[in-house]
Amino acid sequence: MAEPITAPSAEPAFDIAEFRRALGAFVTGVTVVTTIQPDGSPRGFTANSFTSVSLDPPLILVCIAKTAASYAVFSDARRFAVSVLAEDQKNVSGVFASKAADKFAQVPWSTRKTGAPVMDGAAASFDCTTHEVVDAGDHIILIGRVVDFVQTSSSPLGYCRGAYVNFSLSQDALAAAGARAKVGAILEHRDGLVLVDTGKGLGLPTGIKLDPASDPASLHGVLAKLGLQVHLDFLFAVFEDGSGKEAGVHIYYRGRVIPNSSPWLDSSVRIVPLSQIPWDEVSDAAVRSMLERYERERRQDAFGIYVGDSEAGTVQPLGIAH
Repeated sequence: MAEPITAPSAEPAFDIAEFRRALGAFVTGVTVVTTIQPDGSPRGFTANSFTSVSLDPPLILVCIAKTAASYAVFSDARRFAVSVLAEDQKNVSGVFASKAADKFAQVPWSTRKTGAPVMDGAAASFDCTTHEVVDAGDHIILIGRVVDFVQTSSSPLGYCRGAYVNFSLSQDALAAAGARAKVGAILEHRDGLVLVDTGKGLGLPTGIKLDPASDPASLHGVLAKLGLQVHLDFLFAVFEDGSGKEAGVHIYYRGRVIPNSSPWLDSSVRIVPLSQIPWDEVSDAAVRSMLERYERERRQDAFGIYVGDSEAGTVQPLGIAH
């Protein structure tokens, strides 16, 4: 006989804030969900809880919190649209995440078949009639049947761990750097940060290009030789260094060592707790400055991208979507 299903307890077995942060590890796009209200006025909000459901019939969904100001409008909406924002539309995301009364006056938009607004310049947009509304805990799942869509060549705006992600910047940087590149990685291991003993002090794993792993001069080739299997997540810094043998464009990613993937590490690898980095042993001043910023932003869980040269530049903050 099958075991009876135990009813869920009233109290969650884990910390909700930590659960939300864990969910934030999933990289998503950023969308604006819109409709036309019964009085003919437009309504919309920013969301990243969007996904495809079915190709035949063509269905997509978006989740809406029952506490959201737009909940009542969208739970009864017979039509809606989802605009997948392009990477240059952070301002659009910000407008629709705000409580501004004149959101649609601040951004360019148009309509397609259903009359629901779609954002001009979006990477893609989907015009839908409401297929089903599903109750799901503290949210509803709004499933739409796509009746029209449009796509462009624009790179989408990404979102992960509470920050916007620019997918094309790292590729642009690599292409622009050409043969003058130095490509490195700031890697987190379960026990700390990965540093490498260069013989002249501590540094970071670096190569002259990103791929392939079969090339020992590439970053992935260097990592393979060190016995490190990693995920490179996002771009962290791009800077120009015009001095000495290191002249050229320096590109650094942030990433992590895959858990339990490295049975051995090269003897030059040192795993150092983030709070115990021996700063006086980090030989390169630019790398030391970059690691100091990394340690600070890691504590605050608020990363940016440094763009400039080895002496001066700007950290472009990654805004927060709601």
